[in-house]
Amino acid sequence: MRASVIVFPGSNCDRDVAVSLEQAIGKAPDMVWHGNSDVPDSDIIVLPGGFSFGDYLRCGSMAAHSPIMRDVIKKAKDGVPVLGICNGFQILTESGLLPGVLIRNNSLNFICRDVHLRVERDDTLFTNRYSMRQIIKVPVAHHDGNYFADNETLARVEGEGQVAFRYCNEDGQIVDDANPNGSLNNIAGVYNETGRILGLMPHPERLADAALGGIDGKAMFASLLETVH
Repeated sequence: MRASVIVFPGSNCDRDVAVSLEQAIGKAPDMVWHGNSDVPDSDIIVLPGGFSFGDYLRCGSMAAHSPIMRDVIKKAKDGVPVLGICNGFQILTESGLLPGVLIRNNSLNFICRDVHLRVERDDTLFTNRYSMRQIIKVPVAHHDGNYFADNETLARVEGEGQVAFRYCNEDGQIVDDANPNGSLNNIAGVYNETGRILGLMPHPERLADAALGGIDGKAMFASLLETVH
C-alpha cells in the first residue's frame, strides 16, 4: 500500500498523520508539496490538518486552488480514496469533493479538547475496523468546524448515508451539549456519494498510539490497510 500526504503552507499535522500511516502500513508515505502538479501513484491520499495559507479568506479556500489539487481532484474522481482531516475536510468542501461547508464555531472560539464520536457506518474502507454505533474518543482543534449545508443538501447527506461520525456524549446520545461547534445534526464527518472520500473535523491521528493517551483513532488507519490496495 502506498500513501501520499499533501503538505500546504501552514499544515501542522502532516507529520502526525504520516507517523500514523507508517505505523499502519509499514512504510513512510510520500510527502507531496502543494505546489507540485502531480500526486505519485497512491492507494490513499491524505489532506492533513493545520492552517493552510493562514486560514485567510475562508479556511481551505486558497489551498483548494493549489496546483496539486487539480491532480487530487482528478484522482479522487477516478476512485482513489481521499481522507481529509480538519483543515483537510475544509479543503475537500472548498474544492467540491464533499458536500456542505465548514463555518465559524457557534461559540466564536477556538476549541481544542477531546470529544466523543458515534460511528455511523462500519462498512466503509475508513471504518471497517470499528463497529456500528461504536463510541470513540478523539481530539478536535479548530475555529471553523461548524458543519453547515442547505436543507436539500443536508437531506441528501442524511438520506444517502453519507454521515460518517456524529458528536455525542460518552453514552452515545446525540445531544446539543455534546456538540462542540454547532454542526447541523451533530455531524463530525461526511463521505462523498461513493464512500471513497471522507472528511472529518476530529483528529484520529492524535489518538492513534497508546503513548499519546489513547488508540481510538488507530482503527481508521488499520481499516485503510485492510481494504485499500
